Amino acid sequence: MAGRSFRSAGHTRWARLALVAVPVLALSGVLVAGVGAGALPASFAVSARSVVLSGRTLQISADRLDGQGFTQYVAADHSARGDRATAVTGVRSADLHRLCQSTVIDLPGVGHATLRIRAGGGGTPAHADHLVVHTDAIAGDATFRNIVIGEDAGSFADVPDAPAGAFGQRADTVRIDHLRQQATAVSASVFRLNGLSMTVTPGVHPCY
Repeated sequence: MAGRSFRSAGHTRWARLALVAVPVLALSGVLVAGVGAGALPASFAVSARSVVLSGRTLQISADRLDGQGFTQYVAADHSARGDRATAVTGVRSADLHRLCQSTVIDLPGVGHATLRIRAGGGGTPAHADHLVVHTDAIAGDATFRNIVIGEDAGSFADVPDAPAGAFGQRADTVRIDHLRQQATAVSASVFRLNGLSMTVTPGVHPCY
């Protein structure tokens, strides 16, 4: 099975939940979704040592995701808002076409504001290595190759931190068209955002 050590929040060797998809808003001084990283238009590596999840959600959409090395298992996320069940999804190498990520925040004295990031248009997709997404809702048209469903995630050789007895599945490749996803955290060892555009606008303006 393709893939290298997908791990849950707080134990991820590749990326400690500090993806550009949920960056620090340096201009406003607001930490979005409780996960920080600089939003850069070039490749960069992530190496935060300790992250506490905020428990807030963000929306992710893409025209298409093409991935190599897929694993997924069900676990509990621990955050400032309490524990919640989540599907921890790993993709060793992922291309995302026309990526959009949005987070809506309610700011005291300001009201709702939306952080939205777009990248991967113009025929050059965004690219992530060792992508890990904690999600509780996903939709789209998916195709998996060489998939195994219902395996004990604790037996996954490439997921050493998966809890024994957790419901797991894995596949050599995954393609998802019209991806729509709700996530509590995202991480990657490297995230390349071609054609990056980031906006912060008043009101509620999610990706979908």
